[in-house]
Amino acid sequence: MNMAATILQTPIIAPPRMQKGNLLLVDDDPDLLKLLAIRLKASGYTVATAVSGQQALSMIAAERPDLVVTDLRMAGIDGMELFHEIERRHSGLPVIMLTAHGTIPDAVAATQQGVFGYITKPYDAHQLLAQIERALALHGTASKARAAQHDATSWRADIITKSPLMEDLLLRAQRVAQGEASVLIQGDSGTGKELLAQAIHRASRRADKPFVAINCGAIPEALLESELFGHKKGAFTGATSDHLGLFMEADGGTLLLDEIGDMPLALQVKLLRVLEAREVRPVGSTKTVSVDVRVISASHRDLVQAKADGVFREDLFYRLNVVTLRLPPLRERREDIPLLLNHFLKDLATRYDKNVNAFSPDSLEIMVAAPWPGNIRQLYNVAEQAVALASTDIVAPKVVEQAMQLGMQTVDSFEDARKRFEYDYLTRLLKLTMGNVTQASKLARRNRTEFYKLLQRHGLEAAHFKVQQD
Repeated sequence: MNMAATILQTPIIAPPRMQKGNLLLVDDDPDLLKLLAIRLKASGYTVATAVSGQQALSMIAAERPDLVVTDLRMAGIDGMELFHEIERRHSGLPVIMLTAHGTIPDAVAATQQGVFGYITKPYDAHQLLAQIERALALHGTASKARAAQHDATSWRADIITKSPLMEDLLLRAQRVAQGEASVLIQGDSGTGKELLAQAIHRASRRADKPFVAINCGAIPEALLESELFGHKKGAFTGATSDHLGLFMEADGGTLLLDEIGDMPLALQVKLLRVLEAREVRPVGSTKTVSVDVRVISASHRDLVQAKADGVFREDLFYRLNVVTLRLPPLRERREDIPLLLNHFLKDLATRYDKNVNAFSPDSLEIMVAAPWPGNIRQLYNVAEQAVALASTDIVAPKVVEQAMQLGMQTVDSFEDARKRFEYDYLTRLLKLTMGNVTQASKLARRNRTEFYKLLQRHGLEAAHFKVQQD
C-alpha cells in the first residue's frame, strides 16, 4: 500500500479539547502534501502549504504560523536547514519533523538540536494530532487572539504592521480618535499619512460621516481657496455653478489637509479664521455657513522650522498641532517589509495575471536591507516591477535587483514630479523669452500676476534671464 493510500484510510478524529491553530506544512511531494492538508483542515486547523523549504521561509516571513510540520528529506533546503533558518529568524516557532524509517537517527539528532518532535512515515494520524496538540499547548497559539482582536482592530485594518514603533503609534492614534482634538501627522513622503488619517476617522465618533482629503501642494493657489471653502456661481471666470467646497462636503466628518506646509500664507489666514469660527464663506458670497469638521493635517516638512522661517503662521501651527503623531520611515520598521510585500503580492499577482506567490528568502534579505528613501510608496513600486519582471512563482534575487534599479528611478511623488516639471517649464520659458515676463506669461497662457507668483514659488527671478546664459 502506498503512502497516500495509507493516509486516506487512516481516520483522523480531533480530540475534544484540541487547541486549534495555524499550521504550515512543508513537503516536496505535492500529492502527499495535499492529502495531509485536507485531513488536518478536516480536524479544524487552518493549513497553509509549501512545496519547498525556500517557499516556506518566504511564507513564514510574511505571516508567522503557530507551528511548522516539515519533511526531513527535500530537494534544495532540506528539513534541518529549514529548521535552522526558522530558529535564526523566528525563534520560538515550533517545528515537527516528518521522517522515513531510514532517517530516524537524523530525526533524533534533530530533536536534540531543538526540533519539537518527529513523526515517522507512513504517518500515524493519532500520533501526529497528539504532537500538534502538545506543541500548540506548550508554545501557545495566536490564532484565537487574532480572531478576538479582529473587530477591535478593524479601524486600522489597512495599516499592515507588526512593528513595536507602529503599534505604539496606533495605540496613541486610537486614544486621540475618541476626542475632537486637531491632529498633525508628521512623516516622510510615502510613509502612509493618509492611511493613518483614515484610520483615526474610522476609530472616531464621526466614522459614519464623510472622510475628505485634499493635497494642499497639488492644487494651484488660485483654485485652492475655492476647493476648500466653495464658491458661488459667477464668482470668477469659469464659475458656472455653485460649488460646496471640501469643508462643507466633510460636514460632520473629517477633513485631511495633506501637505499643509505647502499652503500659501494668504490662505493660511483664511483657514485659521474658519477653524476658529467654525464657519466658511464661499468665494463670491456675503454669507457664512456653519460647519462641524474635525481637521487632521499632515506634512512631510518640518513645520517648526517653517514657522521659524516665517513661511508658516505660528497661530495656525498651534491651532493644528494639538496632538502630533510621527509616522516612522520604513527604515525604522524593517520587520514590516515582508508583511507589506506579501500584502502587495496578492493584489499585484491578480492585476498582472501571474502566479507569483512569494519572494525568495534571499530576495527578502535584499529588500529588508535596502534604504527605501521613498518608504512604502517606493516599496510598492519595486514590488510591482518585480511581479512584472518575474517568470517564476517565486521572485528571485536577480529579479529584485532589476526591479529596484527601475523602482528607484520612479519613486517621486506626484507633488515632487509636479514641482520639478514646473521649475523646468518656467526655466525654459524664461530662457526662450530672455526674461520677458509678459511674453513668457502669454506663452504659458497665464496672467502676469499668477506667473510672477509661480516664479516666486520656485525662487526664479526673471532678471537673471535677461542675458542668454551659455
